[in-house]
Amino acid sequence: MKDSVVLFKLTSSPKLAQQVADLLKLPLGKSEVNHFADGEFLARATESVRGKTCYVIQSTCNPGAERLLETLIFVDALRNAKAKEINLVVPYFGFSRQDRIARAGEPITARLVADMIDTVGVNRVIMVDLHTQQIQGFFSCPVDDISVVPLFGDYYRKKLAALQIKTEDVVVVSPDHGSIHRARDLATELPNSGLAIIDKRRPAPNVAEVVSVVGEVKDKNCIILDDIIDTGGTALGCAEALKARGAKQVMLAGTHAIFSGDCVKKLQGGHFKDIVVTNSIEQNSEGVNVISLAPMIAEVIKATEEGRSIPDSWMSFY
Repeated sequence: MKDSVVLFKLTSSPKLAQQVADLLKLPLGKSEVNHFADGEFLARATESVRGKTCYVIQSTCNPGAERLLETLIFVDALRNAKAKEINLVVPYFGFSRQDRIARAGEPITARLVADMIDTVGVNRVIMVDLHTQQIQGFFSCPVDDISVVPLFGDYYRKKLAALQIKTEDVVVVSPDHGSIHRARDLATELPNSGLAIIDKRRPAPNVAEVVSVVGEVKDKNCIILDDIIDTGGTALGCAEALKARGAKQVMLAGTHAIFSGDCVKKLQGGHFKDIVVTNSIEQNSEGVNVISLAPMIAEVIKATEEGRSIPDSWMSFY
């Protein structure tokens, strides 16, 4: 890796940033985020970035608005300090669920956030498993959306072998119509496995009701794959619907584990044989398996700097 490349961590993803830096054999750049008595804060690099290519690793969550503003301030500081190029690595892109007008009078907040990131002068954005692909089109700068399905595929091949479960006895379940592409790709990673779709509706925010299950799940080992696990309501509703239709057991995989409120406690109530998530949002919950995104992010950064193509299997093309 070139000496002119600098990696920075901010508040939300320090452990992941350190893992990426270790894999690239680069020290993390020196930076600081100072909070003031009135609630304002200042973020800046404390080393020279003049003429350098900077990668800033930060998920915009917990809380989303503050982490977003922190990121924008830091990027603006890098631009003022004459950085040559600024690349933003956003493992979890907050506000991504506000990607369309679902009811009269609603904003398209994901587009607003994209406009803000473009305005401060980011050259490239690297994201992981975006909620919807249309978000890429909200940006003026190039956006790479990395798929984690290969990571989950590797995890489940090992897990199923350890449990002595044949893939033909497995059904990958999409919790809604919007996630069918993820479920289909994971089913491809597990040859001879089946595919099912949960048809649900949302009468209110954070409330999901299962209407029907499309696909055969009786006597099958079901894997629910979703991009975001927030309150856990969708996952629990899907698990109950699958078991009511004769599923042998249910496993849960989610890319972005927000785990709001007592979500983890509810998920660990006996509904799931296994739960696995990534560290796009830093985790410390017991009983939840965590896959690190660091090797994938490090390879994407390395490929970008060396002018190589990112493997198609890692990209989200739908």
